[in-house]
Amino acid sequence: MEQSHILPLLLFAMFILVSQVSSEPRGLRVDLIHVDSKGNFSKFELLQRAALRSNHRMARLIAKTTKAVDSGSKVQAPVHAGNGEFLMDLAIGTPSLPFPAILDTGSDLIWTQCKPCSDCFEQPTPIFDPSKSSTFSKIPCSSDLCQALPTSACKSDCKYLYSYGDSSSTQGVLASESFTFGSSAVSDIAFGCGDANQGAGFSQGSGLVGLGRGPLSLISQLGLGKFSYCLTSLDESKKSPLLFGSLADLSGSKNEVQSIPLVKNPSQPSFYYLSLKGITVGSIHLQIPSSTFALQDDGTGGLIIDSGTSITYLELAGYKMMRKAFLSQMKLPVADGTDIGLDLCFSLPSDSSAVEVPKLKFQFDGADLDLPADNYMVVDSSTGLLCLTVMPSRGMSILGNFQQQNMQILYDLENEMLSFIPTQCDQL
Repeated sequence: MEQSHILPLLLFAMFILVSQVSSEPRGLRVDLIHVDSKGNFSKFELLQRAALRSNHRMARLIAKTTKAVDSGSKVQAPVHAGNGEFLMDLAIGTPSLPFPAILDTGSDLIWTQCKPCSDCFEQPTPIFDPSKSSTFSKIPCSSDLCQALPTSACKSDCKYLYSYGDSSSTQGVLASESFTFGSSAVSDIAFGCGDANQGAGFSQGSGLVGLGRGPLSLISQLGLGKFSYCLTSLDESKKSPLLFGSLADLSGSKNEVQSIPLVKNPSQPSFYYLSLKGITVGSIHLQIPSSTFALQDDGTGGLIIDSGTSITYLELAGYKMMRKAFLSQMKLPVADGTDIGLDLCFSLPSDSSAVEVPKLKFQFDGADLDLPADNYMVVDSSTGLLCLTVMPSRGMSILGNFQQQNMQILYDLENEMLSFIPTQCDQL
């Protein structure tokens, strides 16, 4: 029997969120705002912008794994995952200066622009002046955190360079500061104090917070061992919570929670890899060779889960099989989604309030991710299009945040597990 969803023809808005923080002795809460929430964009424009950013980010992530750096340069900087979809509001220094930072689960370094700035992009808040903070101090070259930088140079100060795969980069000095989450201050957080920063993609925020698996990331420095987030649905204007430590635990019975082992890639230790074993579209279990999504010995391939990419990207051979399965089961005419930036779109019927779409399920090592239709099909009534938010890639696959909405997803670094449970995120 064909497996399908009935998808209501609703307008899906992007995340419009406000950042707030509360704390408990062993936990923190930071609510997220979508990068386009204050741009007064139409829903069609929001979808276009998300698709464009996702394509750029996917290219950067793959460039990192293939080490696509400028071989002609004397100093070759490793390529890191750049930009993102969500901002978290923080404050830095004493007295504290608020700044919105891009959240990135694909990198480690925390950084903001600092005075005196030799080359800085425009940002929405004043640039941090370390000379006015009583808690600022430079980190010595002998520090383990200085040694953890992928590209650094040491004389008197620990200097860093982070490159993001295009013309975007940050460089400056590694320092420590007090960071404030609402009314809770955490001292001695190592961060990049950037005095030469380039990249238009950073301009929605005033820096970046890395939540990767390395020692420089916020989660590693907090020492709380785990974090979770829960992204509200695309037509919801309420907050998306980011939870640390004791607050991150999933609510619900053990039977409802599913868990997947986190896979390590020695050549890309910051990324959160999952082992994707198979895909089912409606009544069709795709006959995808096991090697298609496998992590290769040279560090390429595999699938990562990423908060900063909206669209899911699948290795081309697997994507082609998925696309064919959708085409064989959809009962709508195919449409051109080029203007949106998506590959597979259909024309909506003008005389119907609902449409049937095949179910989509990802089989991982240890768990099945059975997606509701809202998590992989997007409706835009202004254009009359219904589009699949999955695209092809080469060299790496990425599970994006469209597919993660209304699920609380727990990253347990101590036990090397990723767990999830369907959740009404606006109720957390």
